[in-house]
Amino acid sequence: MGLSRKIHRWRLRHLSENVLVMLLAVVVGLLSGLAAVALKTLVYHSSRFVSHISAIQSPLSSFNTIIIFLLPGIGILLTVLFVRYVVRGDIGHGLPSVLLAISRNNSELPAKNMYTSLIASTITVAFGGSVGLEAPIASTGSAIGSNIGRWFRLSPKSVRLLLGCGAAGAIAGIFKAPFAAILFVVEVFLFDLTATTALPLLLSSLTAASVAYFLMGTGVQFNFTVTHPFALTQLPQYAMLGIFCALVSLYFLRITDRVEGWFARRKSPWTKLAVGGLVLGLLVVLFPPLYGEGYSTLTALLNGNPGIIFSGTPYHEWSDNIWMMLGVLFALIVLKAIATATTIGSGGVGGTFGPSLVLGGLSGYFIATLGNTIGLPPQDTANFALVGMAAVMTGVMHAPFMATFLIADITGGYELLVPLLATAAVTYLCVTPFEHHSIYARKLAKHGDLLTHDKDSSAWHLMDMESLIETNFVIVRSGNMLRDLVEVIQTSRRNVFPVLTDDDKFVGVVLLDDVRKIMFRTELYDSVCVDELMHPMSEGDIVRNSDNLTDVVEKFRVGNRYNLVVIDDQGNYLGFLSRANTFSAYRRFISDTSDE
Repeated sequence: MGLSRKIHRWRLRHLSENVLVMLLAVVVGLLSGLAAVALKTLVYHSSRFVSHISAIQSPLSSFNTIIIFLLPGIGILLTVLFVRYVVRGDIGHGLPSVLLAISRNNSELPAKNMYTSLIASTITVAFGGSVGLEAPIASTGSAIGSNIGRWFRLSPKSVRLLLGCGAAGAIAGIFKAPFAAILFVVEVFLFDLTATTALPLLLSSLTAASVAYFLMGTGVQFNFTVTHPFALTQLPQYAMLGIFCALVSLYFLRITDRVEGWFARRKSPWTKLAVGGLVLGLLVVLFPPLYGEGYSTLTALLNGNPGIIFSGTPYHEWSDNIWMMLGVLFALIVLKAIATATTIGSGGVGGTFGPSLVLGGLSGYFIATLGNTIGLPPQDTANFALVGMAAVMTGVMHAPFMATFLIADITGGYELLVPLLATAAVTYLCVTPFEHHSIYARKLAKHGDLLTHDKDSSAWHLMDMESLIETNFVIVRSGNMLRDLVEVIQTSRRNVFPVLTDDDKFVGVVLLDDVRKIMFRTELYDSVCVDELMHPMSEGDIVRNSDNLTDVVEKFRVGNRYNLVVIDDQGNYLGFLSRANTFSAYRRFISDTSDE
């Protein structure tokens, strides 16, 4: 007997599944925290190595134009080679692939996802790819949780919970923000925060954050002290910021969709690589803050050093011109989205979490500087940058509470909680009428593959109709006689007999109740035709295999029918759907996906 089977048998005898999930949540948090620390460490040392071998001490201050132009393309090339010849398969699409696994694949993620995104994103970012590390590490943590749950042969519901624990642990580890990490899983992964899910998520995120504190110290991502406290009179300008961040969020969502779509339509990976490398290289030469994640630029802005955006640029001579600064800030806002989408579309691996933070910080700093310049009541640019970070994250990810508390956590204080919440609310209200889903969920929602908080609606959209079709009905042919029908009845266990033409087109049904009174009258066997006994079916009795189950349920409800005939779009008979089996499958789906 193998070790795995022995452990499984011991667990069944001594541990309930709920207790085991609690213990495994700690393990998943530990491993996810270590993965987050490993990723940040790898990127730090890889970036230093790239700077050293290219004789660039700081890509944003003293850089060599040719090297800077080539580095992002080299990073994408190495990433493509890693995926193509080492992974030898699809590396997945970050958080959308995790959401798809939750909705369609019982939360099962390939074991290779526990390391492939981590390595590939390190290569991409270290060489200047304009993407973030948060989505790859969240995907890595999710894969860790999923595979541990499956190794212990837990139920799909428990595997899903451990997948969420992995994502929460990864975000908590990279930002040292356990509460925001839990909200990330609730708002982005669409978990319900219940008594069943809360404790495992908390255990995992706290464990991961503790690992990060122990191995990397107590410092947070953007160590900042609020020196200008919020006043209620500032709310109108924060509302203006919220509206501007909504516009930036919509721009980011639309431009990433279009740019990635353009690359997706290119068949050759080498064409994508060449175009992406050239475009990204040109962007980082003209605007060095687009190099890499962009967090160093945000840190400099928060610390009152806006000159960072001019460092190493062809236009640094105008760094004292406030209008030039506003122009460069606006250009960075416009081009950051293009740089991110180009990096991902051309073959780089990374996420949009970090870029949305950067875009938000730039947006907040831009609005505050513009307001101060044109004579509005003076505002603290750092405060606006922080609030802008939360606002754009809200617009892009549809996660207002996660964004608010993440910024509060990573800046080490809650002095800006009111403007954070208010601005995030304004942005959310302005974005959602135009974009109903987050950047991670919208493609899945478009194809009907998204499991949402509305489990009832999700059940009917995500259940597989084909698996519910019953095919054990014995058919009869149009034109057959009663004799043929009686022979069919003798071999059938059903009391409904679909009638088909010779080319399998469905035309109606014969009911046993209508045949019973004449089936023993042998003198009628060769004179009564099946067509005389057949009931033609109305549109209310028929569904097509391309129909949504929501429409099927409506037909069950309106017509009070117990069975519906299923045909394809050409009218060919496929089988029957029964009310009993359909609603039994619905109850199983709700039970398997409920977080309670």
